[in-house]
Formats: sequence, structure tokens, C-alpha cells
Amino acid sequence: MAFRCQRDSYAREFTTTVVSCRPTELQIEGSNGKKEVLSGFQVVLEDTLLFPEGGGQPDDRGTINDISVLRVTRRGAQADHFTQTPLTAGTEVQVRVDWERRFDHMQQHSGQHLITAVADHLFGLKTTSWELGRLRSVVELDGPSVTAEQVAAIEQSVNEKIRDGLPVNVQEMSLDDPEVEKVRGRGLPDDHAGPIRVVTIHSVDSNMCCGTHVSNLSDLQVIKILGTEKGKKNKTNLIFLAGNRVLKWMERSHGTEKALTTLLKCGAEDHVEAVKKLQNVTKLLQKNNLSLLRDLAVHVAHSLRSSPAWGGVVTLHRVAEVLEGKGAGKKGRFQGKATKMSRRAEVRALLQAYVSTRGAEEWGPGRLPSAPALENGSPRTTESLGQ
Repeated sequence: MAFRCQRDSYAREFTTTVVSCRPTELQIEGSNGKKEVLSGFQVVLEDTLLFPEGGGQPDDRGTINDISVLRVTRRGAQADHFTQTPLTAGTEVQVRVDWERRFDHMQQHSGQHLITAVADHLFGLKTTSWELGRLRSVVELDGPSVTAEQVAAIEQSVNEKIRDGLPVNVQEMSLDDPEVEKVRGRGLPDDHAGPIRVVTIHSVDSNMCCGTHVSNLSDLQVIKILGTEKGKKNKTNLIFLAGNRVLKWMERSHGTEKALTTLLKCGAEDHVEAVKKLQNVTKLLQKNNLSLLRDLAVHVAHSLRSSPAWGGVVTLHRVAEVLEGKGAGKKGRFQGKATKMSRRAEVRALLQAYVSTRGAEEWGPGRLPSAPALENGSPRTTESLGQ
């Protein structure tokens, strides 16, 4: 059977009963990017308002009796809800969905159906897969390339249909219904049971789908195709935003534009040219800076060699931090990048001991070590060895 979330995608809360609750674990990605394991409970309800991930659509978030649901997955004809608080079997519970997340998924998923149908109708470009991402969505089209003109035509057509306010209907069909043969689809899961759901955009498309959808294309507001990327095996990825994501994207872009206008002191139409000029100036300054640093390094090295304080080891610090970094030595030349300086006395003693054991005779006038340097603008600490 279809879950309540599939029968009524616009429902935000309802009451149902807990069927079972057992201990389980959930693997998540932690804040540091590493996998973490959470201990909790697998809760099964008689019915659910929270969509379990599937069909390219992520799962819903929400609460059961104000207890957060961190994951919803489908297992055959039932949905498993992961919580960190147990719920008693047989009790009646109130389920609420995170509506902002749900409506966003509805907009992206219905937008994908519309783009898929229009791309096929206009150019014979079949959809082979799709991904509903956290910030953007991707339709994989079966073609090595899609031209800018084709992208513009697809975008214009889908937005015309949104303005037409075409209805979107969902119905259940039996697998042996002859009408099923007319429905577009990419196959059913191996553990599918019962009737199939068919999502129909009036006069545009009919497609087998388990996801949540808008009831009218007007709820999509607008679709913006951001461009294309090369996909795998002669495929092309079409990147798009639908509904509220377009508004958020425009808000971010407008904020960036305002900030650049202030920094560059020119109108938005001149931003690109202004940045190009800055890049050229920066390249020239970097080139001149490198040349000056080389000249300075040679000058400082000779000054140190001629200093009355010369005693085999001279320590020159271009930074005032504590010694901690990376370094290397080759053929009597040593240099290192430092971020800490608290152990510099110890380093000096080690270098002095090294010079003493080698003997001053080994450090002739022709063996002047490396001079202080800066690499990529980072402070450097150089320990110069010589006689």
C-alpha cells in the first residue's frame, strides 16, 4: 500500500499507532567528515507521514510525539523510523513532517519529471537517472552533449507549462493493468509489492514514481537550469533549481553582486572586467615581488657571512611566532617553514653541535648555504650554515 505521505503529499501532521520498536544503530557522517554510529531505535508505525528515501528522493525529517526522526527508510511495505528515544508499541502518536524540507523535495521532484518529459519531447533526450541534491538537482540525459540553445528551449518550455498551471495527478494501478504499458518508468525495486503509483502531469507526462509531488505545476513557481556538465559514459548532466531554491539562489547572487560592487567600486556590468584587471596587476606584482625577494635573499646572505658575529651558525628570523613547521636539508643547505618559535634556542644548539662535529674546515667560502626566503607569501625561517 501507499503511505499517507504518498496519498497526500500536502499533509503536515496526523495520528497513527506504533507497531513495534526495537534497538538499532544508525551510521551518520559526523561534523569532521568521519563516520559516526548512533545508538537508537527502529520504530515502525501503522502508517507514516514521513517519506522513506527512494526513487532518487531523500527521506523526510520530522517528529513522532515531538521526538526527532533522524532517518526514514523503506523495508518492503513498511517504513523504519530511526529515533534516539523509544516508543511503546500499541500507543497512539502524533507525527509531524518538516514541511520546509518536504515542500522543497516536492518542488525538485516534480520539476525533474517536467524537465525529463520536455527534454524527451523536444530533442529525444532520455533521462537515465537523477539526483536531488542538498543545494542543486541533476538530471542525467542520454547524450554526449546538450547545446546552449537546447538548454534555453527546455527552460522556456518548462516555465511556460508552470505558468499554464497544469494539474498533477497521482493514481494507483495494478501491475496487470494494460494502461501500465503506456506509462514511462525505469523499472520497480526487487522488493516492490502491491499496486504501482503513476504520477501524471496533464497533457505532458505519465511516469511510475514513489515520491511526493505538487498537485499543480504552479506550485513549482519557476525552474532555472544552471547549465550542463559532462556526465559518465557519453551522458550529460543538466543542473537545475526549482521553486524556493531559485529564490534563495537569486538572494545569494544578489548579495554577492552588492558586495563586489562595493569592493570593486563599479557597477555589476563592469565586475568581470574589473576582476581581470586586478588579476593582471596581481600577476605583475607577484613577479616583481619574487625578483625583489631573490635579490634581498642574496644581499642578506652575504651580509650575514660578513658579520663580525659569524661563528659557523647564524639564525635569522623573519617571523615572530613559535617554531613548528616543515623543513628539509640538502648538500649542507637547510630551510624550514615555521609557525612556532619557542624552541628556537634548542634548534640553534642542535645546529651548532652539528657544525662542531663536522669541523669548520668543511664549510668553505664556496659552500654558502641557502638564504632566507618566502614561499607563496608564507613566512620562512632559515638556519644558515657556513664558515
